Amino acid sequence: MNTLAEDVRETAVRARAAAAVLAPLSRADKDRALYAMADALIAGSEQILHANAGDVATARGAGTGEAMVDRLTLSADRLVAIADGLRRVAALDDPVGTVVRGRLLPNGMELRQVRVPLGVIGIIYEARPNVTVDAAGLCLKSGNAVLLRGSASAARTNAALVGVLRDAAAGVGLPADAVALVPGADHESVKHLMRLRGLVDVLIPRGGAGLIRAVVAESTVPVIETGVGNCHVYVDVDADLDMALAIVLNAKTQRVSVCNAAETLLVHAGVAEVFLPRVLVALRQAGVTVHGDDAVRSHDPAVLPATEQDWATEYLSLDMAVRVVDSLDDAVAHIRQWGSGHTEAIVTRSLDASRRFIATCDSAAVMVNASTRFTDGERFGFGAEIGISTQKLHARGPMGLTELTSTTWVGVGDGHLVL
Repeated sequence: MNTLAEDVRETAVRARAAAAVLAPLSRADKDRALYAMADALIAGSEQILHANAGDVATARGAGTGEAMVDRLTLSADRLVAIADGLRRVAALDDPVGTVVRGRLLPNGMELRQVRVPLGVIGIIYEARPNVTVDAAGLCLKSGNAVLLRGSASAARTNAALVGVLRDAAAGVGLPADAVALVPGADHESVKHLMRLRGLVDVLIPRGGAGLIRAVVAESTVPVIETGVGNCHVYVDVDADLDMALAIVLNAKTQRVSVCNAAETLLVHAGVAEVFLPRVLVALRQAGVTVHGDDAVRSHDPAVLPATEQDWATEYLSLDMAVRVVDSLDDAVAHIRQWGSGHTEAIVTRSLDASRRFIATCDSAAVMVNASTRFTDGERFGFGAEIGISTQKLHARGPMGLTELTSTTWVGVGDGHLVL
């Protein structure tokens, strides 16, 4: 009988064989598979929703919070939206084969750098079944095989989704192993996946800070870090305060459980006396609990005292830390100390201030007079995304199709020799 380690390894071996088939495929072949997968999700909706109902019932029985249950839950409408997402990916340009740069060398040899698939991508993620389909679609379109390791709480749903996707791929002549679930339901299977350097080309953890830290610390496979978003809005001394109020409310309250929601508000002391009373009332009316420093609390005794933990926290809830700073440089120093490198926003009418903020923040995305909520693959025009990378190597910011490729150097000569 095979051990779990052998099962996980064999799954990766089959995925690597599938990746070799996917790499040279034309866009037409890949798009045909994506459209077939989208149609199959709708045709198999009864089976998928039945499996999902089982996961939801188990989650509720275990006392899982309603926010997490909502992330787990599929409906007919949500399934249609997920299928439509695959169709949108099919409509995107194929990055594979794109020439990044090229030139004719003095010796007459042609040299060009061309985009190619990464190979086998492992995705480790929590209870969001839409990620299963998004990841499969993006990886297939970019010519990669994908190994999916979702959480145990979505095991039935993911098995049903992947079964439908594999059958659809095989139905149009692609290897079913282009999309595969990693065997096993506990952390041991994740550990085995993280040890498959040479079979798996990259791992992408998508979830909370604990999940990401564990994968980065334990994996021998290269990891792209995604997702943790301790995002800031800085209201400058030269800000349009009406604009600032609208941006703060949108960044904090439009959707609180996502990584690009703002968690900390920094207000320049030069506008604090005017702006803080307005923004504190507006946040309270929106149901936000404010954690503030002494300067903020002097405007509203209901504000909770902020601690260092508040500055470091990605709340993902109707909570916000608020601080008064003496300058733009102080705001940037706070961001560099406590931020996660995801997204920062400045509200200002000063071109010089915006330029200094952009140059010094050192984050994956910087917004000028715009909400942090814009850091998103779809809003950037990339289509669906695999996550938001907060690291600096290979990919940074929203990871769309291009970020799921590497490059190969191609030299074309005519009997050229090195002498």
